[in-house]
Amino acid sequence: MSAKIETEFGRAIPPAPRHAITFHLPLWSNLLRFVARDQELLGQLKSVYPRMMMNKDVKNLAAAILKHMEAAENQILFIFASSSSAAECVEFAINPKRGENVVPPEEISIRVFDIHVRLHTVLFPAARYPTLNSFWQNAGTGISSRLAEECLDRINLLHQVIGDSTPPPKVEQSPAHGQIQERIAGLLERAPVGPSREAKVSPEDVYLFKTGMAAIYGLHRYLLKKQNGGSVLFGYAFHSTLHVFDDFGPNFRLFALGNEQLNELENYLTSEIEEGRKVQAIWTEFPANPLLVTPNLGRLRKLANKYGSLLIVDDTIGSFCNVDVLGVADVVITSLTKSFSGYADVMAASAVLNPSGSRYTELKSMYQEFYRNDLANPDAVALEHNSRDYLARSKILNSNTLRLVEYLQTKAADPTSTVSKVYYTTTSPSLPYYKERMRPATADFTPGYGCLFSFEFDTLDAMAAFYDNANVHFSPHLGAHWTLALSYVKGIYGQDLAAVKPYGLKETQMRIAPGLEDIELLIKDFEKGLVAADATRVKET
Repeated sequence: MSAKIETEFGRAIPPAPRHAITFHLPLWSNLLRFVARDQELLGQLKSVYPRMMMNKDVKNLAAAILKHMEAAENQILFIFASSSSAAECVEFAINPKRGENVVPPEEISIRVFDIHVRLHTVLFPAARYPTLNSFWQNAGTGISSRLAEECLDRINLLHQVIGDSTPPPKVEQSPAHGQIQERIAGLLERAPVGPSREAKVSPEDVYLFKTGMAAIYGLHRYLLKKQNGGSVLFGYAFHSTLHVFDDFGPNFRLFALGNEQLNELENYLTSEIEEGRKVQAIWTEFPANPLLVTPNLGRLRKLANKYGSLLIVDDTIGSFCNVDVLGVADVVITSLTKSFSGYADVMAASAVLNPSGSRYTELKSMYQEFYRNDLANPDAVALEHNSRDYLARSKILNSNTLRLVEYLQTKAADPTSTVSKVYYTTTSPSLPYYKERMRPATADFTPGYGCLFSFEFDTLDAMAAFYDNANVHFSPHLGAHWTLALSYVKGIYGQDLAAVKPYGLKETQMRIAPGLEDIELLIKDFEKGLVAADATRVKET
């Protein structure tokens, strides 16, 4: 067995650098407090997932700006790198769709400041934080911790900008941006699936964003500005993705059961056309988080063609070293925060246009009109460095994940075990759809099935015992260097379990993102938790 984890509650997984994006949440009792959004517990976190809550550097920068402007003590500041993000934050808060949580326009304002960069800030009363934090979490466009650190180092230069006549400080883009774009373009064109494509992806087709949600939110907003049409999400996806479509734009429809609802989807697309509306885009994850169901992209492509919709595929879980969805997607969205980065210390994303797609010219023009590169230079530098060993790490992640899945499948087949089911690409009836887009093996890399799976216990007591005894870190995130476990459904939907139960999401499911550890030691780390889980059945009898 590997050494016992000594990471303290609320701290990031080792080596826990300044800009870590994880936090360790040991003990089932702490998870229950997290589900209840216990403010005392949340306040004890030394590290946070920056899109969930403001990182320490971002908080300190906000405090410095509030002090500079002599704001009242009950005021909070959100900081953005672009004027459009700040304006959209305000628009979100004052929209009557917020219902009883709507923020009166007179309570919220935008202030602009210069340091070595221009900062667009949104000022609002602390009592309105829950409403505004929904935008921070789901749009993912807030300032990064590395850029906040740079600003803090130059805080003596801080001054407010009044009016529109003062040009912003000039910031030269880091060479790392171009290096990342070239790397991604090369990865998307290595070992392609299917017939030769008419055009190859160029670095100019790769658009970088500060978070995965920012890439999704950004494209969705661009489409709304051009078409203001409805959207379809096919398959139950990552929770923030649903919020983006639900909170922004008209006529959002979720087909949570995915492939089981293909005929329903076609009927819906037909009815929208008959009503004089068009679905602007069909979005899907390949495969879906957290139950690893793979959508039938071939059928979705045909429906998109027939009804004039874009097909947008999030390949984060499959990862573009393993799968090639560019042959069917109009746009490929990838959270680079995950396995592409791999070290849990930087956030970023890409949106890649398919240059062979029939809508390429239209999409290219749209990005040229609306896109702004808000990925800060220090984040790009960190991401470029981290992603140099992407293929080597992905080989280990694929292998470790498959071995753990096979190990847990033997438990699920054992009637004496409290493990009842394993959810992975290889265990799903949708596996053939994954294999259709799986890249062929090459001399340097053999594709696999990704670095995320879930498994289910037959009782909540068993899962709680596993949580308290398994020798792994418990934290949101995937694709990191250390294995991360998360009671995803309980932790994310713990206050609304009935709403997601029809979609196969159960509070007894544990989501696992294996890391780079020695697999034999990792299995033993899991075994300790499973022994404790099985002991709960003995107590019951």
